[in-house]
Amino acid sequence: MTHPYFVKARHPRVLAHRGLITAAGGDSGVWENSAAAVAAAHAAGAEYIETDCRVTADGDVVLFHDATLHRLADDPRPVGEVRTRELSAIFSDHGGLLTVADALSAFPTTRFNIDVKTVDAAAPLGPLLADHTHRVLVTSFSDANRRATIAAVLRAGAPLRPATSGGSRTIAAVRALSALRLSPGRALLDIDVLQIPERHRGVKVLTPALLRAAHRRGVEVHVWTVNDADSMRRLVRLGVDGIVTDRADLALVTIGR
Repeated sequence: MTHPYFVKARHPRVLAHRGLITAAGGDSGVWENSAAAVAAAHAAGAEYIETDCRVTADGDVVLFHDATLHRLADDPRPVGEVRTRELSAIFSDHGGLLTVADALSAFPTTRFNIDVKTVDAAAPLGPLLADHTHRVLVTSFSDANRRATIAAVLRAGAPLRPATSGGSRTIAAVRALSALRLSPGRALLDIDVLQIPERHRGVKVLTPALLRAAHRRGVEVHVWTVNDADSMRRLVRLGVDGIVTDRADLALVTIGR
């Protein structure tokens, strides 16, 4: 049965990668995963926001990709060593910090694709996501992080598990089995989507065989991170179900409407 996360939404999917930074936003110093970036994606018409989460020193789950503040703020500290109030102050001139709770509250109709970067985010995410599983997809490069988060959500009393995308091991298994023309079997058990790069370290991940294997099991395939219109159209012609992109505005015009 199709998970509600995918029901009554446009297909092919357009997933706004860490929100959307418009030209004006970039000029004003807006950061990825900020409140302003998410608001810009929402205003452009994106139904899906792809984001990431980590835990602060206070135990708050915030939208943040990197392990440290180095790339964005030229600060070497890990996110887990920074208090939420200080992180909020650092974000104040760059679009505003969002916690997962803030994001779900401020954008009640948006569907969130949440990449769980650390296993310590799993337990606090449980009660945060429990009432929103119809519009949340949980993913991680680590299948262990993904499973721990889903378990925490269900322990918190969620009536439905969130949608989920397979981690690196799941993707590798499906890629290998499909190349051998073997059924992915249990590798796709309770998996709703495979979110993959077209290539990884010179190896082609997206193949016709992988697409066929996923679609036979009712599993969607989304490709990241695609920012030019020609590539978006080409991938959709191949049968891809969704595009993860920094240019949600372009994608919505190109394939999403």
